[in-house]
This record gives sequence, structure tokens and C-alpha cells, in this order.
Amino acid sequence: MREWLDSRYVRRVGQAHRIQSNEVLYHACSRGVDKQPLFDVVDGDRPVFMTLLDRTVMRYRWRLHAYCLMGNHFHLVLDTPDANIAAGMQYLKSAYALWFNDAKQREGHLFERRYYAGVVDREAHFFAVCRYIVLNPVRAGLCRHPADWPWSSYRATAGLVAPQPFLRTEFIHELFGGTSVAAKRYEQFVGLGLEAESPFGT
Repeated sequence: MREWLDSRYVRRVGQAHRIQSNEVLYHACSRGVDKQPLFDVVDGDRPVFMTLLDRTVMRYRWRLHAYCLMGNHFHLVLDTPDANIAAGMQYLKSAYALWFNDAKQREGHLFERRYYAGVVDREAHFFAVCRYIVLNPVRAGLCRHPADWPWSSYRATAGLVAPQPFLRTEFIHELFGGTSVAAKRYEQFVGLGLEAESPFGT
């Protein structure tokens, strides 16, 4: 397993919480205004968001390592070689909000004004975040196992399906040994969290 000493993934002392940098990993999250749903259950909202996420990753050259779409929020784990998380998040959220409002014949804000972008500053933190976000649907009672939820990176990272073009599974796999058994080790690691209490709350 790689050493967590690469300066790209270490928070420097005194850095602001919301920074623009090509030297860190982010856990980004955004929620619907007043906790209202971003995705309807039966409509094709999540596929549209996934298309826009793909476009955002390619346009802003993000490296997306994990994601999960919930009902009223979404999670991303990424790094930004061009130090442009703000521009990318604005593009993604604005494009989706314009589509959503037009499709639902509604007006007004869809997202809360600010997005969360925490810096993942330790290897243990990265492991915890990647497990936490794919277990979100289980802890919310939406499914029994993360493999049952099609709107996260779990199935691709666990080797159950081919990853989408915008998803980079190799970094997580490297942390689990970088061999043919890395996906299985990741699957086992996430499985251990099914009975554990979330370190970030529900």
C-alpha cells in the first residue's frame, strides 16, 4: 500500500478549508435547498446528472475516484489537476439545475448556496470517506447492500461492473495493493463498515 506522503494529498498547515488547489484530494458534497429532493425516484433525473458529471469531469480534467447520488444530495471524491473545483462545481450544479427546473416546470434555487469541499488529508481519512459515501444508501434504508445501489461508484470499484469513463478506480485499487485482488479487498473493506457506526454520522 502506497505511503501517504505525496504532497498532493497532504493538507498544509494553515490552509483554508475551502481552497483551490491541484495538490489535494477533496470530498465534495452538495444538497438540495431546504433539503428538498434533487432526484425523483421514477424519473430519469440521475442518468441526466451522470451525463453532466461525465461532461464536467472531462471539461475540467477532474480525477474522480468515488461518487454517490442520494435523494437530496450527492458526494464526490476527486482531485483537480487544474485547481478548478469551484468552476467545475458551478458548471455541474448550474447545468443540472437548469435542466431540472425546465423538466419539472419549476423556478428558483435547486441547491443550497454553498457546496462542501473538505480536504482529505490522511490516508485513513480517504479510506473512511470512500467507504462512508458508498454506504450512504444502506444507512438511509434505500438498499440492503451497496452493490444494490446503481448510483454510486461501489460496483465499479468492487469489480462487479465496468467503470464509467469518468471514474478513476486505479487510485483506490492501488491503496488496496494494486493487484488483481485489490477490488476484492475493497469489497471486503466496505463490507466491514456495514455493521460499524459511521464516523461522519448518518
